Amino acid sequence: MAATLQETLLAPETQPKVVADCLTLIHDELAEKHGVSGSAVKLAYKAIITFKPDHIHHMVEVLVPQMAEQLQPYWADYEAGGGIADGTPFADYLVKHGDEVSQSLLAVTDQRAEDSSRPIVVKTYRKVRGGAAKNVEAALPRVGALVQRYAV
Repeated sequence: MAATLQETLLAPETQPKVVADCLTLIHDELAEKHGVSGSAVKLAYKAIITFKPDHIHHMVEVLVPQMAEQLQPYWADYEAGGGIADGTPFADYLVKHGDEVSQSLLAVTDQRAEDSSRPIVVKTYRKVRGGAAKNVEAALPRVGALVQRYAV
């Protein structure tokens, strides 16, 4: 039986690399944001790192296992559909199922925000949540490439 994303991405020798790549992904996505909504996301990010400089890194470490769990059904469907065998990038699969995948990933952060005891984090998250699905969908090509880099 093939390894799950959790087993692959969370392996002790792999997880630190995945976390580092996720942080790079976040920075690359932020750099490409423009306009009013882009400014709001950048402002939220700045507020969080001002409040607690290591918070993003910590949250990526915390969220990677939950995100891997959320991505697992999509990865299994991608594998079962022959995506690896025929060379189709996982990124293409994620983009094709963008709305559904985005909502699955956002369910993790929504729950974290709901459970948070930090008012500034909750307030900031609520401010950007409305446009979050659009931002997550835009990041899916990079997310897919990142997952595939370690899972194949």
